[in-house]
Amino acid sequence: MLKVQDLSFAYHKQPVLDQISFHLERGQHLSIIGESGSGKSTLLKLLYGEHDLKDGLILWDDKPILGPKHKLVIGSDFMKYVAQEFDLMPFITVEENVGKFLSNFFPEEKKERVTELLEVVELTPFAKTKVKTLSGGQKQRVALARAIAKQPEIILLDEPFSHIDNFKKQSLRRRLFKYLKGKNISCIVATHDKDDVLGYADKMIVLHNSKIIANNTPEQLYKDPMLPLVASFFGEYNVINDQILYANQLRVVDISDLKVIVNTSYFKGNYHLIESNINDSVVFFEHKNSFEKGAEIYLEVIK
Repeated sequence: MLKVQDLSFAYHKQPVLDQISFHLERGQHLSIIGESGSGKSTLLKLLYGEHDLKDGLILWDDKPILGPKHKLVIGSDFMKYVAQEFDLMPFITVEENVGKFLSNFFPEEKKERVTELLEVVELTPFAKTKVKTLSGGQKQRVALARAIAKQPEIILLDEPFSHIDNFKKQSLRRRLFKYLKGKNISCIVATHDKDDVLGYADKMIVLHNSKIIANNTPEQLYKDPMLPLVASFFGEYNVINDQILYANQLRVVDISDLKVIVNTSYFKGNYHLIESNINDSVVFFEHKNSFEKGAEIYLEVIK
């Protein structure tokens, strides 16, 4: 189990994290969300041991994770970290990168393992390709495969799909998180993308102003965001009569106390997102059809 207790950290006296505490059971998936600069990447680096802790504790199975003052080599055998900069070897092939740290004493097992991992990250056709010729998204997938090659106990992923295009992102996300669950590998993902969280994470924490402002399951935080910042992660929202309502929680009716004036309609596939105004406030709602600018629409809350 990972246990983080009263962790605080600052860069040049500028607080980044303040009194951070949480825990993660073996095999669980935790998502860390927050605005840019909220400390997501710093937290992952601290968990990995890239920085020394002045305040707080980080424990894995009750053993402390220590920083560079205490260790010649950063990191631990049981943990892997995939940063936004990929530390790959550009002049060797994809399969050689993935299998770099696997034992050569069992060549058949190594070959099978590399083949399995290339399937997970959907890079089988590129096995013999040198990494230097790959796109940024392909390199990110190589880095992911190499990180799980030795089957760590816990993996830290910093925006793991940020370089990957939408044509591959959905299937890759499913394959990777399914693989980690199947192998009982704990996973911590720092992300700004709700699709990395919903359907996959067991727990979710929200960082803001150096602190954890929310810590619960994604489902619970979606249903009861408590704060506009939390709601904004999941989609367009409104604050009406001090109540946080998503755009999909409002529907068009013939008459009600909530009358809005349409400003813009955005096509979203199977629905339109309608931006409207009431007095000086913006109200978003969803509807199967678009509306002309200036149309008067009545709305009610879906119970």
